[in-house]
Amino acid sequence: MTKAIEIALFLHLLGVAVWIGGMVFANFCLRPALGDLSPQLRLPLWESVFARFFNWVGVSVIVILLSGGFLLSQYGGAHASWPLHTMAGFGIVMMLIFGHIRFAVFPRIRRAVQAQKWPDGANAVATVRRLVIVNLVLGVVTIGVAVMSRGF
Repeated sequence: MTKAIEIALFLHLLGVAVWIGGMVFANFCLRPALGDLSPQLRLPLWESVFARFFNWVGVSVIVILLSGGFLLSQYGGAHASWPLHTMAGFGIVMMLIFGHIRFAVFPRIRRAVQAQKWPDGANAVATVRRLVIVNLVLGVVTIGVAVMSRGF
């Protein structure tokens, strides 16, 4: 394994850890902890958390995309094994879902908080939660494919 591949793999896994770890934290730790807060407190907090987290995910997505593209090219490109193409496909779907969350759903949360339309904000946060669950499942499956395919 060359140093370039080792560095790309490190950056790729670091990006995955930030993204998947953040989704696990937000969904299974932060969300339940905020459940007792009133919408007037909870929704501005979600808006603030998402604003910061989505910046981190955005950087992670760029790192994952670049490092993953490099790694795929090093392991055969279009002729790489099916697990690599599966990981790439799931990763692209996850990135598209994140793009929808960041650029379509998150602005609805921001507008609802600014206008103090708490039911609208709660609906948008619920949409984020559902999409995050989808991305979390895809992310875990992708990690499983990576681990199970080491012999390919």
